[in-house]
Amino acid sequence: MEYQHLSAEELKTQIEQTKQREAELQKALNQRWQAEKSELAQEVRDIIESRGHDVEEIFSHLMPSSRRRRAGSGVKKAGSGNYTRYVDPENPNNVYSRGVLPRWMKEKMAALGLDSGKKDDRESFKTNHLQPVQD
Repeated sequence: MEYQHLSAEELKTQIEQTKQREAELQKALNQRWQAEKSELAQEVRDIIESRGHDVEEIFSHLMPSSRRRRAGSGVKKAGSGNYTRYVDPENPNNVYSRGVLPRWMKEKMAALGLDSGKKDDRESFKTNHLQPVQD
């Protein structure tokens, strides 16, 4: 599309529409990604059970022993002071560990159509758009 003939206001409108479309596409991608992970997990579960094994028992063989101890829900014990840090792959200076969400994180979530006030959206964003880093 040729943009040189558009006014500043028309260009601004085009940019907003593009951002909205990107947010819709990102949300659709996240939903599809989650659905595909669930489908894959069910396929693996079915294979394990069809061979007569316990899913939890097989799972323990999939992870190295050093990771098995941390494999729970990802939540650290209270008072341990050892929390997972999440780094923005697009800007390594953007780091989040816990507490109040930083402005950069809220802005990125909003751009993707995610609500930073909803726990499920926050967890989805951390899972799909940030890299966890252990100290």
